[in-house]
Amino acid sequence: MYADISHLSLIHGWLPVAVQAITAVLLVCAIGWRSPRWRLLWLPVMVASGVVLAVWAHWYLDSLGVAGDPAPPLLWVWIAAAGLAAAVAVLGWRGARWWRRGTAVAAVLLCVLCVLLAVNVWVGYLPTVDTAWNQLTAGPLPDQTDRAAMTGRQLTGVRQANGVVLPVSIPADASKFAHRRELVYLPPAWFTSSPPPRLPTVMMIGADFNTPADWLRTGHAIHAIDDFASTHHGYAPLLVFVDATGAFNNDTECVNGPRGNAADHLTKDVVPYMISNFSVSADPANWGIVGFSMGGTCAVDLTVMHPDIFSAFVDIAGDAGPNTGTRSHTIATLFGSSTNAYAAFDPTTAIISHRRYSGVYGWFDIPGAPHAQRRYITAAGIGAVAVGAHDPVANPEGQDFAANSLCTLGSAHGIRCAVVTQPGRHDWPFAAQAFADSLPWLAGRLGTPAVPRVPLPGLKPEPVSPTRTASATPAASTPGGQPLPNNQRTQQSPFQFSR
Repeated sequence: MYADISHLSLIHGWLPVAVQAITAVLLVCAIGWRSPRWRLLWLPVMVASGVVLAVWAHWYLDSLGVAGDPAPPLLWVWIAAAGLAAAVAVLGWRGARWWRRGTAVAAVLLCVLCVLLAVNVWVGYLPTVDTAWNQLTAGPLPDQTDRAAMTGRQLTGVRQANGVVLPVSIPADASKFAHRRELVYLPPAWFTSSPPPRLPTVMMIGADFNTPADWLRTGHAIHAIDDFASTHHGYAPLLVFVDATGAFNNDTECVNGPRGNAADHLTKDVVPYMISNFSVSADPANWGIVGFSMGGTCAVDLTVMHPDIFSAFVDIAGDAGPNTGTRSHTIATLFGSSTNAYAAFDPTTAIISHRRYSGVYGWFDIPGAPHAQRRYITAAGIGAVAVGAHDPVANPEGQDFAANSLCTLGSAHGIRCAVVTQPGRHDWPFAAQAFADSLPWLAGRLGTPAVPRVPLPGLKPEPVSPTRTASATPAASTPGGQPLPNNQRTQQSPFQFSR
């Protein structure tokens, strides 16, 4: 019984519709027919109060400067209904019978619930009842452990089936960025030796409304990475689930500005901390970024601005650049009205002003036709973009245009990239699938031991010299002189390809 309830969808299916239908009936009952004065005087006043609340909410959301898909019209309807229900409960309380008072209170609560459901349908934040319950109760994350248990497991040197998730408090000495607790995933192979093998690292960045745990709870990253490690002798990149915003509704777009020095935190706090505390490789060839929505924009931006730190990114439905609405609004809110600061964090400007890139790779993932044709960008074939009609439902803010534009520009400046399309819309279920699909490429690209390199979708392998390959994959050796798996020894042959 519990299993059936816990797996009910909060985004699709009958449950959200049923809640909304029940709420509408209760709201009508709470209003009632009552007296002529009630219908002709007070009811218009109450309707107006609901409309005012919806208009204020629309203004407030715009003032926050939230990137992503426009809010669905149903959200404003239910906000107005919540204001109407509250007015009915207050203005109609005196003289009402007990059952009508109870109905009015229930209508207010259910209208608020419908607002939350509409927001959830918009962003796909809580896909199921089980996810919502875990988030509400702050239950333990999958594979979560503490420092003492992690150390004990490392001392045993036994490779277990799953990795562990460790909460960490990363000092913000360089950035002074006020951030929340962050999380690190350690794959099973990390525990096989002391010191641990120098594995690659992937920085995981979520959407604008976020917590560092979102990729784990809502994006199901823990299942994807554990499944991946189980099929590769326990090897996988370390994942660090960072806090790029400092608060749930503080959209920083990973830049330095009035909302905090988010970029400095990610590059100057997080990266050195991971290297010094978890013995990960410091080579940029072994560092990548995965991001969804705002995080996708961050993934591109941070990589093209800091190719000395990161060499690969996965941009899942990100924008063309930092975005909190219009260009003027973005410059005002994120950069204190400084156009120079905006230009410094604009990926298009960063790519154009940078010398030709070498050893930088990108995977753009956007909602769209599952079998969209590809068009090679150059004769050299270093990029491939999706060719097909624009889908305004899947990409209402033109994330497909942004991906194709950035990949085209990047490929002209030496970045090997591809635009991948698959069914879905701009929500967390889409992000979860995109991460799982891109993980084999990203892990191989970053030089994870026991993981062969696979080409970017639509591109042919890139021939490289053995010297370049060896320098690009310093993590491709097991600790303590243990023999590499057969497929890893094959990968280090003189006739190898880099994808």
